[in-house]
Amino acid sequence: MNERYEAVWAMLAAQPRETLGFFPTPLTRLDRLSAQLGVNLYVKRDDFSGMSLFGGNKIRKLEYLLGDAVAKGCDTVFTYGATQSNHAMQTVTACRRLGLTPILYLNAYVQPDENDVRSNMLLDRILGAEMHIVESLPGETEAQTEARCFAMGREHAARLEAEGHRCYDVPMGGASPVGSCGFIGGYLEFVQQCDDLGIDPDFVYTATGTGGTLAGLTAGHRLLAKRARITAIAVSPKDAGYEARCAALGTQALRQLGSAETLEAADFAVDRGYFAPGYEQPNAAATEAIRLLARTEGLLVDPVYTGKAFAGLLDHVRTGKVPQGSTVVFWHTGGATALFAEKEILGDLSQED
Repeated sequence: MNERYEAVWAMLAAQPRETLGFFPTPLTRLDRLSAQLGVNLYVKRDDFSGMSLFGGNKIRKLEYLLGDAVAKGCDTVFTYGATQSNHAMQTVTACRRLGLTPILYLNAYVQPDENDVRSNMLLDRILGAEMHIVESLPGETEAQTEARCFAMGREHAARLEAEGHRCYDVPMGGASPVGSCGFIGGYLEFVQQCDDLGIDPDFVYTATGTGGTLAGLTAGHRLLAKRARITAIAVSPKDAGYEARCAALGTQALRQLGSAETLEAADFAVDRGYFAPGYEQPNAAATEAIRLLARTEGLLVDPVYTGKAFAGLLDHVRTGKVPQGSTVVFWHTGGATALFAEKEILGDLSQED
């Protein structure tokens, strides 16, 4: 094995970790769409991460996050997200596997119907999670609603701690230095697969929300000194400081592993042009991308994350930002359960085109 690879695996092996997912996830070429677009298009199937069929790639983070929780003797785990959060549902699933009690504080971007509970909320209910749905107050921004969720979670955890429980807080999306270690490992897994296939990608595309996945992938990219350009498609509004925060998170993950490498905001390419009108709100480009991928390759992506990310990739190819003949990898972060969510999230997907 390459000495650099061995060194990174050794760093990762020193971290507390619980085995939850099914790795390595496949890396495969999309032959029909490659021919149509004029690029060599591959997909990294992190929608196959496990441990269930649903949710997506957050299990990579949760192996390290809940490994840390178990090592610290915790019995209860708090996390946060939207009502249809993939991360929240996967946290519940992983907690059940490890005998931990999951507690969710979820903000309602889309108001759920108690008479027709769908998608990840249905799975959360089947799994028996303790759920607290937090509605936005009049005039409150999304960030303010999220801040209230965090405050309510902290107060709840303090009450449980006073009763003798040990609680572990998993931030929204698992975006922490510990969680991002999972995607340093994911990037190492990926480059070894590329070596096995004899490919050297020019571009890697992924969706980005809270930034933990992107921070880990970019940190892995730095450690392994690969040339591929990582481009992230934002699935929600991002302010001008987003790249700097991702750099700080990735740097902290590197420190967690004992590396002295440092990331800067300039290491991150984030395209904000494809999320409108907002998070969990569909748009025509994502709908077209979902249908094209489904009808060309039989591969499903979702309207919240991967559909918008794939729309960005398609537009970059069609407009020449990705030159013809390039080798491109789409990192499929999962989340197709959103195809069974509320109609406000689906948009026109259920209609004939």
